[in-house]
Amino acid sequence: MKLRQIKSWQWVLLAIALLVALDWAIRRPDGRTQALNNAIQAQGSPLLKSYPYPFHVLRVEGGTAVMGTPRNFDMPAFRFLGALYPEVNVKDHNNPAFIALEKTLGKVQDEAKDIVLAQPGITDIRWELDRDWLRRKHIAVPDK
Repeated sequence: MKLRQIKSWQWVLLAIALLVALDWAIRRPDGRTQALNNAIQAQGSPLLKSYPYPFHVLRVEGGTAVMGTPRNFDMPAFRFLGALYPEVNVKDHNNPAFIALEKTLGKVQDEAKDIVLAQPGITDIRWELDRDWLRRKHIAVPDK
């Protein structure tokens, strides 16, 4: 009985599957990061848990938790909020609806930060723009 030869398209599928598995293994959060993210979910208020952006720890570097954020100097809050809430005029910084959105964003971000800082071994937080999440939500992200 002759062994069937593997065709080139099968090799391509195998290579793609291996690359996907490797990517998953590299991006998979370590145990400490998972524990911090579990703490955010377990201790977070209903407002934090239901917020459109899922505040989370990306990685831990020593005693510093690197957390994802949808805003920074390159991505001002009005751009992020305007994309999520197109019905709100975010160009008018005196708009009460925009002010309320900004306050809620700050409140949930502070809550997530406080939960992570309360965990053993974490002494500092560093925020990093969550470019992947913004792109998945079709929000234009400035180049680095």
